[in-house]
Amino acid sequence: MVNKKRNTEEVDLFISDLPKDIKGITTTLRKIIFESSQELTEEFKWTMPNYSYTGLVYYLQPAKKHVNLGFHRGNEHLEKDENKLLQGTGKTMRHIRIKQSEEIQAEAITLLIKDAMSLNEAHAIKGSL
Repeated sequence: MVNKKRNTEEVDLFISDLPKDIKGITTTLRKIIFESSQELTEEFKWTMPNYSYTGLVYYLQPAKKHVNLGFHRGNEHLEKDENKLLQGTGKTMRHIRIKQSEEIQAEAITLLIKDAMSLNEAHAIKGSL
């Protein structure tokens, strides 16, 4: 169950308006995000849920036929992405595109989420030196 102290009402409302299949994928990914760390914060920014830990880490971007779990520093995770889940060609961002709930690889996603948090922490420490 999602920890009610950490999720925002704005994101709850956003998810409640999604089509059933997309809502299921989004809800499952959100649960994986929250279970990955107690330190993540959720906010509704740029018309989608975003998650932060010492800066923006990832976002959930529901579309008509899929949901993207996007990583703001995704290009820095490519080595750790053993399952080759990350897609995209942007300068820094990458995403995992989920079209069906059965495609969700919770364990692999959790590892990428934790790695993303570690990267943000390292960048925050480096920036403060």
